[in-house]
Amino acid sequence: MTQITAAMVKELRERTGQGMMDCKKALNAAGGDIEKAIDDMRAAGSIKAAKKAGNIAAEGAIAVKVADDNKAAVIVEVNSQTDFLALQDDFKGFVSDSLEKAFAAGYTDAAPLIADQESAREALVAKCGENVNIRRLARVEGDVIGAYLHGHRIGVVVTLKGGTVELARDIAMHVAASNPQFLAPSEVSEEAVAKEKEIFMALNAEKIAGKPENIVENMVKGRINKFLSEASLVEQPFVKDPEIKVGDLAKKAGAEVISFVRFEVGEGIERAEVDFASEVAAQLEASKK
Repeated sequence: MTQITAAMVKELRERTGQGMMDCKKALNAAGGDIEKAIDDMRAAGSIKAAKKAGNIAAEGAIAVKVADDNKAAVIVEVNSQTDFLALQDDFKGFVSDSLEKAFAAGYTDAAPLIADQESAREALVAKCGENVNIRRLARVEGDVIGAYLHGHRIGVVVTLKGGTVELARDIAMHVAASNPQFLAPSEVSEEAVAKEKEIFMALNAEKIAGKPENIVENMVKGRINKFLSEASLVEQPFVKDPEIKVGDLAKKAGAEVISFVRFEVGEGIERAEVDFASEVAAQLEASKK
């Protein structure tokens, strides 16, 4: 029979939240198999979905649903641990069901959807062996709404005042490709401008050393203007026709870009660094004991 070590009890306790003695008892009954112990504890009703061995859910999928009248849309991100799972039917079904429920209920953020889908999430976690999380959700309403999905990893919703759904979708495609930080220069915070100025000064310290103050000011102004253009959607050259800016494209069609939402799978999630060489070495060392 496999010897039950303190490390095994500790891992099971961390993954299930159960007491030390309960974890030791479950491991003894499962012959030291942690995954079986978790399944047995779930079957006994003592836990729901256990944490999956320290893995970070930073993969997954983005999904978007637009109303038939193109005046409302919901975009959601659901995370998995691997991209492989994100391509499987069970995961896709969970994402689709979550999106439909959020849209029908009129949810404006993820919290109520997470509560609604907890039982379904637990069942999926138990079945697939990976951590699954509904991470975020946004609901958008407006005059004309268009959306674009780039595979399952990037989703964008754009709201226009005037114009057409086709134009909104074209601009959404541009947002997916160019990833603007702001809608317009007026939305760029003073902090962001100050930070850009600080970076410019640091990178060009030698170049500007000894130059007259007015020359330096003009150099900084030029860099800030370039930053505002690169970071602002309406100032960016349209990807399909770089000769025209996105804002001018909309204006030419009698429209105005009101807002955009862009979700990309895993953005902002700190991913664990895996050192495979060290991992293999550790396994080899352990096998010698």
